[in-house]
Amino acid sequence: MDSHLLVTALLFAAALMVKHIVCDGPLQTLAMVREKRRYGRPLGLLHASIHVAGTLFICMFFGLGIQTAVLLAVLDGVLHYHVDFAKENLVRIKGWTPADGPFWWAMTTDQALHHLTYLLLTYLAFIRL
Repeated sequence: MDSHLLVTALLFAAALMVKHIVCDGPLQTLAMVREKRRYGRPLGLLHASIHVAGTLFICMFFGLGIQTAVLLAVLDGVLHYHVDFAKENLVRIKGWTPADGPFWWAMTTDQALHHLTYLLLTYLAFIRL
């Protein structure tokens, strides 16, 4: 891989991580968090759709073709939705709260899976597709 492509790929991954901070932070409401544990609920789907929109914007900004951009954005949304759904249900079923150590294992695993998704998207965007 040439150095220009490597720098571009790293900037792409970094942009996805910043997008994650914005979409999981100020653009996520408490109602979205609560609905993520019930499959197919509108606000949980809206939260994932916000991630789709952010990823689509980043893909287009980096000059990816529309088909690749849509594919990567939808993949991000589907994976994000299911990681959140699994984490929220595990926490609910186990009755964990922020006062419990396992809650933080679940939370950090959730976040790590999201960031690993961004590495996958970067791989697909710049190496594989």
